[in-house]
Amino acid sequence: MKTSLSILAFVFSIVLTAQNTYIHCGKLIDTESGKIRTEQTIVVSGSKIVSVTKGYQNPNSTEDTVIDLKSKTVMPGLIDMHVHIESETNPKSYLEDYTLNDADIAFNSVVNAKVTLMSGFTTVRDVGGTGVNVSLRNAINVGKIEGPRIFTAENALATTGGHADPTNGAKRDLIGNPGPKEGVVNGVDDAKKAVRQRYKNGADLIKITATGGVLSVAKSGQNPQFTIEEIKAICETAKDYGFHVAAHAHGDEGMQRAILGGVKTIEHGTLMSAETMELMKKYDVYLVPTITAGKFVSDKAKIPGYYPDVVVPKALDIGPKIQDMFGRAYKAGVGIAFGTDAAVFYHGENGKEFSYMVEAGMPAMETIQSATVTNAMILNMANQLGQIKEGFIADIIAVNDDPTKNISTMENVVFVMKDGVIYKN
Repeated sequence: MKTSLSILAFVFSIVLTAQNTYIHCGKLIDTESGKIRTEQTIVVSGSKIVSVTKGYQNPNSTEDTVIDLKSKTVMPGLIDMHVHIESETNPKSYLEDYTLNDADIAFNSVVNAKVTLMSGFTTVRDVGGTGVNVSLRNAINVGKIEGPRIFTAENALATTGGHADPTNGAKRDLIGNPGPKEGVVNGVDDAKKAVRQRYKNGADLIKITATGGVLSVAKSGQNPQFTIEEIKAICETAKDYGFHVAAHAHGDEGMQRAILGGVKTIEHGTLMSAETMELMKKYDVYLVPTITAGKFVSDKAKIPGYYPDVVVPKALDIGPKIQDMFGRAYKAGVGIAFGTDAAVFYHGENGKEFSYMVEAGMPAMETIQSATVTNAMILNMANQLGQIKEGFIADIIAVNDDPTKNISTMENVVFVMKDGVIYKN
């Protein structure tokens, strides 16, 4: 009996003295308070942060690892609330809808996922793809491939001919009659069924296209595309299944219907009026601005043949207006959730969004908070992500400079840890 107890005690002591990682931080951003702390030590054990202390603490064991980031600025892993991890812009992207198999999309998504992680985004919200994004999330979660933690909408929901109708632009022989299974909604019953289908398919949230969009092969980039009754049915059903709802919207009327219908975030928000800004504050709805995507599409629309002809006038009209709208929304007190629309531009360039937000009037520290504590709260992960704090998941990144003095440093992340594993150093 004594021998058994001795063995158990020995095993328990091994667990307690498992290898730890000590990270020495020259500067550490406290995202909860918005303050920068100097000369801090983070101790990581397994996938969790076990302590954050003042001064450079030395390890207790020769088995422990020390990471020297004394010349860097350290912060929590970043969260991008609007990406499409399966795809990436290129002049042939519209043709690829008909030439790529799911296996091709899957292999492409693996590359995009790793690039995203290496740019400092340890968590993303994928707001619409083919469904490969669910399998990608699962493969990352079990460690088969490297990538960010993914919360996915699986397929986005649209109306017939709406922005996310997967058959837009197809020849009539291929259009068919997509319905709730494919994410196409016409009426309240369809709305409920489409949400339940996303649950069945493994989604984490719901995405709707409340208005027309820039890159869809359809004439309008801003018309409302759901009735308020349909949106309410989607949001009420989503709530039953533990989902929040994100709404793509450029036009003002569609935004107002989405807000009144119960969505949590408005994506893009390009033509948002002052009245809609007040509605967002009243109903606690957050803006995900995607300024980088707006700038990218307006530039590429000037290249002949990059986009189909029907897309070009929309890109030239909508793209340049997002940054100005964002500045007005921020000054009006609308809640801001960091998101970029990566895939519309190149994955890995997500960090450009910080500079564009600062240019529009948002202080650098607040942009970082929008990409950490705010987004963690929306994802119901506020007690696990978005802060470097005891008990939180060890998602930690570092940049060369102090972003409150040089925001462009956010485009060059030099250290990445996710779940306690170092991916870039």
